[in-house]
Amino acid sequence: MQRVTSRHNPRLREAVRLVASARDRRKAGKCVLEGEHLVQVYSARRGAPETLIIADDALARPAVRALADRHGDRTLVVPPALFAELATLPVGIGMLAVVAAPRPPDCAPADFCLLLDEVQDPGNVGSMLRSAAAAGVVQVLLSKRCVFAWSPKVLRAAQGAHFCVDIHEDVDLPAWAIRYRETGGTVFATVAAGGTSLFEAPLAGRVALAVGNEGAGLSPQLVALAALRVTIPMPGGIESLNAAAAAAVCLFECVRQRSARVAPRNPVSRP
Repeated sequence: MQRVTSRHNPRLREAVRLVASARDRRKAGKCVLEGEHLVQVYSARRGAPETLIIADDALARPAVRALADRHGDRTLVVPPALFAELATLPVGIGMLAVVAAPRPPDCAPADFCLLLDEVQDPGNVGSMLRSAAAAGVVQVLLSKRCVFAWSPKVLRAAQGAHFCVDIHEDVDLPAWAIRYRETGGTVFATVAAGGTSLFEAPLAGRVALAVGNEGAGLSPQLVALAALRVTIPMPGGIESLNAAAAAAVCLFECVRQRSARVAPRNPVSRP
């Protein structure tokens, strides 16, 4: 561990720049993880961060101390006042890490995918990533005008889901959908009204679920390429759900159908 008291330390200055600027994060291909949970998930699934920055008083917490010791040569310990200049969350979180944003290689489309078309709200994207990871989605593909998946607000909302799924950004979703159909997959377009009931749609096979942005929904091009448009039945009279809530409902209907397809049949006892 290295104790740092000057804000002019090069690694500290890099962290300050990345926290402050989305442009710099995109350009560098890096992101900043804030708090023990995100750093622990990253360390467990991806390995050592490039830089781990810890407020001096946080070292008293066993989990923080364990991470500091584990990544000793990459760890900077700073005074709480200096840490407060870095963090966008309350200073009590005590820890942040600079890491390379994982970039999965181009590969064949997976059996279970989520497509996000121009979703702009960071909280929604983070929540969708969290639901996708929980549902067992393999690939999440974001269109070119989606919010940056590795922004601090998205990372906080996703709670570590970034490191449990493959995230592909700046994707031409209509072109990807054509490729997916050619490989035997089915694209389902979620629409607020007028589609087949979600609970009647055949979602147990190779599925890519497309979710649009908070106002305009899916692009007409992507809807036209979908095999089926699906709508969540809402007998309560509300016109639409929050985009993240709608994605979660749809993803777990996929889970239900996929689980039913593979579940073993119970033997029937006969008298």
